[in-house]
Amino acid sequence: MQYRKLGNTGMDVSVLGFGASSLGAVFRPVSVDDCISTVHAALDGGINFIDVSPAYGGTLAELNLGRALQGVARDRYYLATKIGSYSEARGDYDFSKASTERSVEHSLVRLGVDYLDLIQCHDIEFADHDQIVNETLPALHALKEQGLVRHVGITGLPLGVFRSIIDRVPAGMVESILSFCHYELNDTSLADLLPYCQEKGVGVINASPTGMGLLTERGAPSWHPASKTIQEVCAKAVQHCQAKGEDIVKLAVQFCCTNPDIATTLVGTANPKNIRDNIAYVSEPMNEQLLDEVMDILAPIHNLTFTRGLPQHRDPAEILG
Repeated sequence: MQYRKLGNTGMDVSVLGFGASSLGAVFRPVSVDDCISTVHAALDGGINFIDVSPAYGGTLAELNLGRALQGVARDRYYLATKIGSYSEARGDYDFSKASTERSVEHSLVRLGVDYLDLIQCHDIEFADHDQIVNETLPALHALKEQGLVRHVGITGLPLGVFRSIIDRVPAGMVESILSFCHYELNDTSLADLLPYCQEKGVGVINASPTGMGLLTERGAPSWHPASKTIQEVCAKAVQHCQAKGEDIVKLAVQFCCTNPDIATTLVGTANPKNIRDNIAYVSEPMNEQLLDEVMDILAPIHNLTFTRGLPQHRDPAEILG
């Protein structure tokens, strides 16, 4: 496993990170035994960065992750969780100081740890950015001074939200960003933000290398916000790989992990075999010819995207029918 520095945090994180949303049964029912086996397989395979949130499965992901981490030496992993988003389905967002402090306290209990390596404001496209700047981030840095959290970051889907916050706060107040669905085979728009993050000393976490299921044999779930055209072209790329006897997930994971300016790319599963397969992928050479072929197929939809959040925080999105 290769490791990279996460901005100026001092953390050397595995290029492949574990996204623990699957432990909250957000994709399928899961057992505690599966959760424990998957987390242990990730750690044994060299993954040392784990990301979770109280929003995943209504705190179930944190609870199952806490069970899996019992008895594991604390210096074997970096643990990241979030505040602010508690149920996307219900629109339950609260970035107030009181909720932030309470959320961190409860996450520590569920996860069974004394401190968090990284705490993140979750989905800030749904937040009042004045509140994030003037209330939420100062509250998190107060918790940092108490030793409950070590580093502070922000997450979101629209890329514009990151500059919106970072440009308004002192250097070092935002130490990392977590972006998803913007650095994958069909959308590499996050690349335009990487020089800015380097200049600011902000570490970059990438998530959803398959575009939340777009680049999988199963295909996008029914709730996926991508247009019909995007889904159809991605399906063609998947079928091309199948015809070649190749797994597009392998190509997608390898592609994301080869960018040296992205510290870690998160993959999520509650299946120990799947996480072992993903770990194996990053140690194998990428099929460059297949990559070129897939990129040609995806070219008509390259960087066509979808957005969400409060109207003032949405990125321009070109939606095709």
